[in-house]
Amino acid sequence: MSRIVMNQLTHPQRVRLLYKTILRLHRGLPAELRALGDNYVRDEFRRHLTCNPMEAQLFMTEWARYASTITQQLGIRGKPKGQLGEQIDPEAVEMLKDDQVVQLYELMLAAKSIGDDTSAANDIRSK
Repeated sequence: MSRIVMNQLTHPQRVRLLYKTILRLHRGLPAELRALGDNYVRDEFRRHLTCNPMEAQLFMTEWARYASTITQQLGIRGKPKGQLGEQIDPEAVEMLKDDQVVQLYELMLAAKSIGDDTSAANDIRSK
């Protein structure tokens, strides 16, 4: 969508467009990852319905970056080209609030349990 059209949209319209774009992109993910991703996106967008403008800007920027990354990794045909996802910068993790670290940890456990329910728990205990 062109920058001119995006500037004419209200904030709720931009949020809705990003939300729907991400869900559409998730159609190219393997079924297990799609279900996990869709649930996570729905939860995050609901949580940020009443956030302050500064948080909203950061939220939109990060989710737009995620959509861009997924687009690059899935390619034109919507099929994964190599590995999905990317490593989290340790400095970014240090800047997270405690509840965000817990949420990230729970997401990691859920993602690891997709392939093998016991490997996630064992990986965490061994560190």
